[in-house]
Amino acid sequence: MSHVLAALEPAKVFEYFYQITRVPRPSKKEERIREYVIGVAKSLGREYAEDAAGNIVIRKPASQGHETSPVVIVQGHLDMVCEKTAGHPFDFDNDPIDVRVDGEYIKANNTTLGADNGIAVAAMLALLEDSSLSHGPLEFLFTIDEETGLTGAHKLDPRLVKGRYLLNLDSEEEGTLFVGCSGGKDILMTVPVGWKEKKKDGWALLEAKVEGCTGGHSGLDIHLGRANAIKVLARVLWNLNDEFGIRLCEIQGGTKRNAIPRDAVAQFLIVRDDVQAARKKIQSMQKTVKGLHKDTDPGLKISCKELKVEKMLSMKSRQSEILLDLLNALPSGVVSMSRDIPGLVETSVNLATVETTKTGVLIGSSHRSSVEDEKMALVNSVFSIGRLAGAEAEETDGYPGWKPNLQSKSLQVAKEVFREVYGKEPLITAIHAGLECGIIGEKFGDMDMVSFGPTIRNAHSPDECLHIPSVGPFYDAVKKVLERLIHMP
Repeated sequence: MSHVLAALEPAKVFEYFYQITRVPRPSKKEERIREYVIGVAKSLGREYAEDAAGNIVIRKPASQGHETSPVVIVQGHLDMVCEKTAGHPFDFDNDPIDVRVDGEYIKANNTTLGADNGIAVAAMLALLEDSSLSHGPLEFLFTIDEETGLTGAHKLDPRLVKGRYLLNLDSEEEGTLFVGCSGGKDILMTVPVGWKEKKKDGWALLEAKVEGCTGGHSGLDIHLGRANAIKVLARVLWNLNDEFGIRLCEIQGGTKRNAIPRDAVAQFLIVRDDVQAARKKIQSMQKTVKGLHKDTDPGLKISCKELKVEKMLSMKSRQSEILLDLLNALPSGVVSMSRDIPGLVETSVNLATVETTKTGVLIGSSHRSSVEDEKMALVNSVFSIGRLAGAEAEETDGYPGWKPNLQSKSLQVAKEVFREVYGKEPLITAIHAGLECGIIGEKFGDMDMVSFGPTIRNAHSPDECLHIPSVGPFYDAVKKVLERLIHMP
C-alpha cells in the first residue's frame, strides 16, 4: 500500500504504525483500536483473549524446538494523549492522524503523533507476524487507558497472562534500558467561589491569554524548565491584582494531568481608568517571561484584549485575591534530584489544569517521585497550601513506582544485546514517569522486567515526533532479546 511511510524500514513495523495512525484511540475510547488489533490476530490465526477491563493478550506459540522455553510477555498500551495546537479543527474521536516525514522524523500536523505508544503496538504486531524469529511462547499484552490513570494495568486480570519475563516497549530514548519508574498521585482541588454583579460604568472586562508554550510530558520533560502556561498566567494576574485590584471572572488552562500546560486564559474586571496601564504592565511582563524562556518556549505569547458583555459578573473581591494567591503559590516543576542516579529527577509536580465552574474553580496537579515517602510528602505539602486558601482537596489517580532490580535476568540479556546492536554499553536508568511496570510488578511480585524503545521527542504535545533511524535498531533489539530469553530458566 502506498502512503507517506511506505518507503521506511523496517517496512512491516512502519506499515502497522501507519495503519494505527488511521484509527482514533483516545484514552478511554479504545474500542476501534481494540477491534483493529483483534482483527490482526484473527487474520494471522493467533489465539487471543480479553479481560473485563478491555486489555487484550495475543498468544504466539513457540517456534519449533522451543516449546518448553519460558513464556515471555511483550507489552505496550493502545491509547494515546490527544493534544492539538490552539484553534486547530481536529476531532480525535473520528479523524485519522495527519502524519508526515520531516527529515529523520515522523511528525503530525498540529496534533500529537501517538508514537507513544503506537510504535510499540506496531512492533508487537510485526513480531506477531514475523515467521523468521526464533522464540519461546510469547504473550503480546495490549493494555488500555494508560495515559489517564494506567487503568488497564490496574485492572489487569492476573489470569490473562502466564509469563514472568516482561519486555515493556513504552520508553522513549534509543539505547537506554529502563529498570525503574516513578510513582504518581494526582490531586483535585475545589476552590468555592461566589459571584457579584458589577455595574458597567467605570469597569472594563479584559481577557489575558498565555499561549504558544512548548508543553510536553509532565514527567519526562519536567527537568527542561519549560514554561507552564497556568503558572505564567497566575504570575501576570497576581501582579495586576497587586497593582490595580482586579476581579477574576473566569480562568481556564491545561487539558491533561500528564501534560505541561501550553495555553491558559482568564477574564477579569478592572477599573476602566487602569486599562491602558494594565496593558503596558502585561507587555512588560511578556518581555520578561519571554526572556526567561527564550530557549525553551520560543513561541510563548501573552496577549490582552477588551471584551464586551451584557452582564459583568466577577468573583467576590476576597475570593478572587485568594484564588490568585493560591495559583501563584502552588509549586510546579522539579522538587528534587535523585541521589542515586545522576541526572534523574526524583520528585516533581505539575500544576496541570484549572477550570472555572458555576460554583468553584477546579485545580488539578500531578505529583511524581521514585521515593514513595517523598511523593506523599509533596502531596501533603500541596494539600496544606490548598487548605490555607480554603480549598477542598482530594486525592484522585495514583500508581506505585517500580523499584530497580539490577540483578534482573532480562536486564542482563538486554545489556548483552544492546552492546551488539548499538556497539556500546547501554545507559541503565530509571524514568521520571509512570510505567505500567510499576503496577504490573506490584500485581505479579515475581515479574522480571525491563523497558526500552526508540527515540520519541516531545511526547504529549503537538511537537511529538518519532526518530526514524532509531526504530530499526530498537526492533532488532527486541527480536534478539526474545531469542536469548529462550535459554532462561
